[in-house]
Amino acid sequence: MRKVAVFGKPGSGKSTLSKTLAAASGIPLYPLDSLVYKPNGESVERALFDEAHEQLLASDSWIIEGLGPLASFHQRLNAADTLVYVDLPYFTSYWFVTKRLLKGLFVKPEGWPEGSSVFKGTLESYKMLRLSPRFWNADFRSRLEALSTGKTLHVITSVTALNHFVRDHL
Repeated sequence: MRKVAVFGKPGSGKSTLSKTLAAASGIPLYPLDSLVYKPNGESVERALFDEAHEQLLASDSWIIEGLGPLASFHQRLNAADTLVYVDLPYFTSYWFVTKRLLKGLFVKPEGWPEGSSVFKGTLESYKMLRLSPRFWNADFRSRLEALSTGKTLHVITSVTALNHFVRDHL
């Protein structure tokens, strides 16, 4: 496990899992939101994102968490030696997004760009969750399994498995 792609629906626990995995393994973590957005919350120019993303993929080890632009997502899946797909039930993801909003009323979520609104981010997460079945579906899972030949693929489908992933795999 040297190059790890962690991905899934909004509110699935990807960020928390990735932080725990990075701390336990010593592999550097790169949340995709920090590449996609400037510290003030504005989007980074696509060419700058692509350049930074390609440099990361060429490095010796990384954990990259998130989806980002679709072309970069496919590059990441190809470059990774370990794929971690967090595929919790939709109800759970909606609850996690709502919980993040409620906590965010008092404390800005860790890792969120400085100028970004927790409320707007939550609305975007709800929108993405509503659209997610078009992407995160059985067809995606089949393509992922075919792509994972020669890689380690982990599909996490429960909160218990999510909470025990690092303990069970390191």
